[in-house]
Amino acid sequence: MAYHADSAELTEKEILTWDLFGTACRELAQQVADSGFEPEILIAVARGGLLPGGGLSYALGVKLTDAINVEFYTDVHETLPDPVLLAPMLDTDSINGKRLLVVDDVADSGRTLALVLDLLQSHGAETRSAVLYAKSPSVVAPDYVWRRTDDWIVFPWSAEPPVTPGAGA
Repeated sequence: MAYHADSAELTEKEILTWDLFGTACRELAQQVADSGFEPEILIAVARGGLLPGGGLSYALGVKLTDAINVEFYTDVHETLPDPVLLAPMLDTDSINGKRLLVVDDVADSGRTLALVLDLLQSHGAETRSAVLYAKSPSVVAPDYVWRRTDDWIVFPWSAEPPVTPGAGA
């Protein structure tokens, strides 16, 4: 945890660096492996779960991966009223009876993860969830958690604003 100036006020934040991200993926994968759960398919919750999902798929040797697109956060500390599934939709017919590992970056309110888990379970899949971070207000208790914090988390993939034409150089 570190203190950084943010809009002229000090805000306590959890900072995840790229190096620490690699460690987090390996340690989270080890939790999954040690539990005896052997996922057949890894489902990343896009967008935040895409990078952790990729890291876990390699660390666990799971080659079958997919993503489910959900929008909830619209800006820092701003959300839609409810999480919303976005197209393209996941091929739910192919997951019936399969063991799935659902991966996201953080279980903040847990509402996104709850939506995804409920959807996948309703299609007959055995699901477990893995997140880099879990927060105490989460309505879902993820099966595998690397760290717990209630601070704002700065992820290395979203720490900078999107690039724009001509901004480089």
